[in-house]
Amino acid sequence: MLMPKLTRLGGKRRWIVLAVVGLLMVMALVAFVPPNTQTVTSQRHPVDSYDQAVQRIQAIQAEQTATFNPLCRLQFMTHGKKVARAIIFVHGYTFCPQMFQVLATKFYDLGYNVLIPPLPHHGLADRLNAAQAHLTAEEMAVYSDQGVDLAHGLGDHVTMVGISAGGLVTAWAAEHRSDLDLAVPISPGFGFAQVPAPLTVPAANLYLWLPNSFQWWDPDLKEAAGPPNAYPRYSTHALAQILRFSFAAKAHARQTAPLAHSILVITNDNDKSVDNAATNGVVNDWRNQGARDLRTFTFDASLKLGHDLIDPARPDQRIDIVYPKLIDLITNR
Repeated sequence: MLMPKLTRLGGKRRWIVLAVVGLLMVMALVAFVPPNTQTVTSQRHPVDSYDQAVQRIQAIQAEQTATFNPLCRLQFMTHGKKVARAIIFVHGYTFCPQMFQVLATKFYDLGYNVLIPPLPHHGLADRLNAAQAHLTAEEMAVYSDQGVDLAHGLGDHVTMVGISAGGLVTAWAAEHRSDLDLAVPISPGFGFAQVPAPLTVPAANLYLWLPNSFQWWDPDLKEAAGPPNAYPRYSTHALAQILRFSFAAKAHARQTAPLAHSILVITNDNDKSVDNAATNGVVNDWRNQGARDLRTFTFDASLKLGHDLIDPARPDQRIDIVYPKLIDLITNR
């Protein structure tokens, strides 16, 4: 009398196990599907004149109130008129325009009009602020377009240079802006060295799904970690959004040739933060799609350069080597 009942119970348990296993398999497969990037788009609205560019820049500066670190507000170095060449510098995640100030001055002295706008949610005086957690891929795309839009009023020839997350912003501009003369992504954040390439998509999906958390860049020094114009913590949501932005850029690279007139991709063989192999993959995709003028340069590992090789405030800086080389690569084409 008990056997049929036991059989039914065993069959029920077996179906439950199969259902759970099937659900886990579906979840695993979904984890490897990149997050939606259809809303990450490029919209161009270039200014018509130098005066219009200055008006927009001044409006941005007016919005940067006392909540901003004075060193981290938008930096604008102008010769008082539209000149032959304008350059936009894009700093890295948790940093601010000050990291480019010394290099930017050298380009200003060469006759460039210079613009260094802070990334969204960056440059705040409160280094432990929670605002950076609100960074999105969409905002990074808008920021990229706005920089190129403004530069059109500042120079006849427009160059954008960015490092790390700023390098990713620059790569995005290279893909979408035919009115960008030269794009120079430096150590662009197409992937993180600490995350194995096959796990990049699942990691991004996981951190987009989980509640945000803040982690110290240096767990020992914590808020004492410098430089004082950078945030000592990173946001897991912000890093996931940077990866999401990279997925949009990589997908575009596989399908369409970049529109910028020239691209110079710079990597650092001693970089422990970003995945150079991911950058090389994008370069290969751009070449396969027919990029017009694409050059690469790699700083040798023997130089022992850190990831933030632009910043003179870093203890491992070698700007005596890095700056002359960058200036030569950018100005002598």
